[in-house]
Amino acid sequence: MIPRQLFRKVEPFGHLCEAILLNIINGFPARGLKVIGVTGTNGKTTTSFLIHNMLHKAGYKVGLMTTVAYGVGDNIRPQIHHMTNVPTPELMKRLKWMKAHQVEWLVLETTSHALAQHRTWGVPYSLAVMTNVTHEHLDYHGTFENYRDAKRKLFKQCNANNKGLRTGVINADDPSAQLFASDVKTAITYGVKAGQLVATDIKSSPSGSSFKAKYKDQTLEIKTQLPGSFNVYNSLAAAGVGLALGLSTQQMEQGIASLAAVEGRMTRVKAGQDFDVIVDFAHTPDSFEKLFKDLRPLVRGKLIVMFGSAGRRDEAKRSVQGSLAGKYADEVVVTEEDDRDIDGTSIMEQIAHGAEETGKVKDKDLFLVHDRSDAVKFALTRAKKGDTVLLLGKGHEKTIERADGEHPWDEVKTAELALKSLKN
Repeated sequence: MIPRQLFRKVEPFGHLCEAILLNIINGFPARGLKVIGVTGTNGKTTTSFLIHNMLHKAGYKVGLMTTVAYGVGDNIRPQIHHMTNVPTPELMKRLKWMKAHQVEWLVLETTSHALAQHRTWGVPYSLAVMTNVTHEHLDYHGTFENYRDAKRKLFKQCNANNKGLRTGVINADDPSAQLFASDVKTAITYGVKAGQLVATDIKSSPSGSSFKAKYKDQTLEIKTQLPGSFNVYNSLAAAGVGLALGLSTQQMEQGIASLAAVEGRMTRVKAGQDFDVIVDFAHTPDSFEKLFKDLRPLVRGKLIVMFGSAGRRDEAKRSVQGSLAGKYADEVVVTEEDDRDIDGTSIMEQIAHGAEETGKVKDKDLFLVHDRSDAVKFALTRAKKGDTVLLLGKGHEKTIERADGEHPWDEVKTAELALKSLKN
């Protein structure tokens, strides 16, 4: 058996050899594409959808590959793999399919794992986007610096592509912004507090946001149907891409405004109940804090939050997630979230410890319900008129990973069925 540390050092080179070999066999299918890589801890998927929609509406022949879906133009298919960047053989297949559909631009959500493992070798990044870099995946990368620097590889690869734009669109409000900017020839920075493209006059509601953003001599009047302050940032990132590509003000505004939703991202579940139910993919401390801060002032009654934390993933975040939920929510329901071969009870206890430190008490306002189906139903039974129930961590995913393998899962449908059974 190969020692774990040695395996981690050798593993990326195995992926690199596979990527090189498969590119040669498949005739370098990404060659000739103009690729926009989107990386970051949170917001990658929504930002990718915003960019894709904006370019599609502007008349570009554009492809999309994200955690949620992939496709060309309006022909978007659900992602079946339980990962953002698919295995290299599947990537080759999808790239060839896109080339057959005469795609010119590709928006490719790109993870730190894929970059560290060289799985996107041969992909000609023309433009790189960084949404933010916060605490995540330290189980794999070991340190925050390693994690951050894995993401910087996207920008370095972009800068090395002399046929591309060698441009980075970077969140100026992120502490790592300057490092990412130093990796590319041209940087377009955006933010709410700083940057070349800054959002002002922000007006937010449960149905979306509107704001102004000025860049040199251009003023954008941006409206988005996607709620939350994080979607102000995501919209700014998309606008930054539009500026880099020379889109008109109207093309950027219309492209961003016309995206109605992204599956599993702030998805409202409606089955005739008199309280709000929202499904979201939030699963990191940073995404928790942003979501809770945005939503808490808008909740009329109780805020009830249900979530878990994945096995064989970053353990350090579990108590932090519990602490944040305990701080902002009135009631916390802890459950499974892809336990894999790790004891689910121990994961729940780690989360519960963080919630208890904020004053939450088991069986009073803190509940541990391991089976996720039971947990969804339990969380909904706790809600009364005017309350809000947040179901976090799974979002769009169509499977749940347990010790005995993958099982079908659909959070929205599970919630709908539970709501209907409660009415009967």
